[in-house]
Amino acid sequence: MESSELLTILEQLERDKGIDKKVLIEAVEAAVASAARKLWTVDKEEDIHAELDPISGKITAYAGEEEIRSSEFGRIAAQTAKQVVIQKIREAEKDVVYTEYQARIGEMISGSIYRFERGNIIMDLGKTEAIIPRREQSKKEEFRQGDRIRAYILDVNRENRGPQIILSRSNPNFVKRLFELEVPEIYEGIVEIKSISRDVGERTKIAVFSKDEKIDSVGACVGMRGSRVKNIVNELHGEKIDIVRYSEDIKEYIQAALSPAEISQMQLDYDTKKVNIIVANDQLSLAIGRHGQNVRLASELVGWELDLYSFDQWNELEEQEEQDTEAATEAKGAVETADSAAEEVEVEEEVEEIEEVEEDATIADLSGVGAKMLEALKEAGFDSLEKVADATIDELTVVKGLGKAKAEKLIEEAKSFFE
Repeated sequence: MESSELLTILEQLERDKGIDKKVLIEAVEAAVASAARKLWTVDKEEDIHAELDPISGKITAYAGEEEIRSSEFGRIAAQTAKQVVIQKIREAEKDVVYTEYQARIGEMISGSIYRFERGNIIMDLGKTEAIIPRREQSKKEEFRQGDRIRAYILDVNRENRGPQIILSRSNPNFVKRLFELEVPEIYEGIVEIKSISRDVGERTKIAVFSKDEKIDSVGACVGMRGSRVKNIVNELHGEKIDIVRYSEDIKEYIQAALSPAEISQMQLDYDTKKVNIIVANDQLSLAIGRHGQNVRLASELVGWELDLYSFDQWNELEEQEEQDTEAATEAKGAVETADSAAEEVEVEEEVEEIEEVEEDATIADLSGVGAKMLEALKEAGFDSLEKVADATIDELTVVKGLGKAKAEKLIEEAKSFFE
């Protein structure tokens, strides 16, 4: 590689790949210096560096301040520079692709099917390849090699072999982008897509709202004789699409979302975002849909939990609730009655215990109470154990022959009979 040729290549790289020429020159100098250290015997501590003249393109290597001269140096420098250029080209191409598609995440893209790999679709985008993983495909769609299809850019990952561009045809936003392409009012922002719920390959519900009262949001999406929505259905290989008119009134919104079923009554809980929906008996299966599809998609669309009941089911539920309430009331009454009876039994038992004490024990059973003391206590009015137990020391000491110590002892002993 001639010196002038190297400069020409570096300048072309700067123009075509967007790589700064200074960065390329520094990379070439570093690579040549590394090659020089490996090829020539120099001190490990000695500084080896190379310089590329930005005017002539000549590369010179130095060991410290001394130029390394060798008949082999020109060939080695040229080979090394060539390898660096090739490497930088590859890195630059990877960076350009990554930067370009990273900025396009969320956009629609088209390409041709290049090959199939373990259930994944590899698409040729021109500059690079992309992958539609099996999980991002619709089971109802079948393609052949060479088919040109559209997909949604889901993500872009950096990998050693280059950026991996992940596409999707199952993401709800894929349908959103299709509507933006087919409906000018959506692309211009006049009609807004508020929400989308999708059962891939089967059915999609999309809620739309018009910012201009003169424009019908649903009509704009359907198009003349259904032309716009038909194009989207064809792109999705026959997937059904329900276009719902969005409303700030949650009742109207839920009714539209459950269409074509007709709702008779609603009971809404705004705190939990749950709603009980009652429909006529012949409308229940229509509201639920095949395998619960209609109510599930409607629930996802409005962001509320929808519980469906026919009139018969709702009446049965209310009757059951009434029976449960009555049973609970009866059970509560029974418990209260049992508690009251238990309290009465406890009171009776306490009375019986007192009576038993009174029958079984007398003042004569107290320590130190002989015939004279017994007679004195009765004369003073203390004719039972209960009266002695309730007396104070001062009251008891009025009895002839009772001091404070004796009175205190009699009171404590009398109380012990009741404990």
